[in-house]
Amino acid sequence: MDLHLKRSEISNLKSEISITGSKSETNRLLLLQALYPNLTLENTSNSDDSEVMLKVLKDFHLPSSNSKLFDIHHAGTAMRFLTAYFAIQEGNEVVLTGSSRMKERPIQILVNALNQLGAEISYVENEGFPPIKIKGKKITKNKVSLPANVSSQYISALLLIAPKLENGLELTLEGEITSVPYIKMTLALLNEIGVETSFEKNIIKVNPKPNTQNPIPLTIESDWSSASYWYSIVALSEIGTEITLSSYKENSLQGDAILVEIYKNFGVETIFKENSILLRKIENFQLPASNFQLNLQNSPDIAQTIAVTCFGLGFECHFTGLHTLKIKETDRLEALKNELTKLGAEVSITNDSLTILSSKGINENVSIATYQDHRMAMAFAPLALKVPIIIENAEVVSKSYPTFWDDLKKIGFLF
Repeated sequence: MDLHLKRSEISNLKSEISITGSKSETNRLLLLQALYPNLTLENTSNSDDSEVMLKVLKDFHLPSSNSKLFDIHHAGTAMRFLTAYFAIQEGNEVVLTGSSRMKERPIQILVNALNQLGAEISYVENEGFPPIKIKGKKITKNKVSLPANVSSQYISALLLIAPKLENGLELTLEGEITSVPYIKMTLALLNEIGVETSFEKNIIKVNPKPNTQNPIPLTIESDWSSASYWYSIVALSEIGTEITLSSYKENSLQGDAILVEIYKNFGVETIFKENSILLRKIENFQLPASNFQLNLQNSPDIAQTIAVTCFGLGFECHFTGLHTLKIKETDRLEALKNELTKLGAEVSITNDSLTILSSKGINENVSIATYQDHRMAMAFAPLALKVPIIIENAEVVSKSYPTFWDDLKKIGFLF
C-alpha cells in the first residue's frame, strides 16, 4: 500500500496522541516474564515485534513436540532475545528463522558468546546468520567477553537470561561501548524485578535470582522512538502547534528520551506534565548554524527522523556514531542517502556517519522507498508539511507503531 500524503497543514493546533508502551521495554519484560511468571505487565507495546515475541513465547509452552520451528519475520529484537532464551531451555530443541532480510542480519557474535558459555547453537543455512538451531542446555559457566561496539541487543540478550544461570554472569565489554542507554535500560529492568547487578568500567555483573511467588506489577512507559516523529512534526510546523503525548515520564529508562535536548535545537520545547509531555513550537526561534553536528552513538534509532528534520528545515548537518545502522531492517545509511537525494539533498555517508550538505528546496511528489523498514516510512512522513510526498509500502509501520497513519489523520494530515 502506497500512501500519497498531500501538502498537509495541521488543522488541529492543539492535539493529544496516546502512544503504546516502549517496544524496547516490552520485549525485554516479555522475556523476563517468561523466565519469572510472577511479573504482570501494563501498557505493553502493540507493535508487530512485540506481538511476534509474545506469540513465540506462548507457542513454545504449548504441549506438543520438543522440536519446534519459529518464524520471527522482521523482528530483530525477538531474534536476538529469543536466541538467548532458548539456549537455556533444557531438553528443548528449536529452530529460529525469519524474513529474507533477517537471514542477512548477522548473529554470530551472540551465538559465539552463548556457545562459549556452554550453549549448543548451530547454523541451518549460512554460517553466522539465521536460521539457527538451538538445543537448550543448563549453563554453568559465567564469564564471557564481547566487542563493546556491537549492537546493544546482543549484550542485552545475555543480560536478560543471566539471572537464570546457575552462577549468574560476568560480561566483559572490549573497547568503546555503543548504545549505553539500552544496556542501562536492561539493567534497570532487572533491578526492578529484584536482580542485583553492577556496571563498572567495562565489566557487567548479574547475580542469579531464583523464582518467587510474590506478584511484581510493572507499567511500561510509552515509546520515545515513536515520539520522535511528533517532535519532527512540531519542528516542521507553524508557530502555535502544540501536541500532547502520553504516557511519558521525566526519568525515562529509554535512551531516545534525548529527543528532549536534541529538538531544542530545532525550536521544540518539551513540557513534562503528569504522565504526559507537551511539545510546543518555540516563538521567535533562531535555527542553529548550518554545520549542525551530533553524535548519535547512544540513540541510533532516531537518526533517520533527525536527518529528515534537518533536511526539511533546510540546513546542513553531520551525524556520527551510526555504524549499527548498516545491520538494521535495511542499511539505513544507504537508504537515507538514496531517498534524501531523490528529494533534492546532497548527501554523503561513511561507514558510521551521514552528512547532509545542501539542497535547493524539496522536490515534490517524490516516491519514498521504505526498504521494509518502519522507521523509513515514519521519518519521511512529516515532510508532507512542506511538500506532497508518497510513502511506499506504508503498512510497514505496524512493526513498531501500527496506528501511526490514523494518528496523523487526527491532527489534519491529508491522504
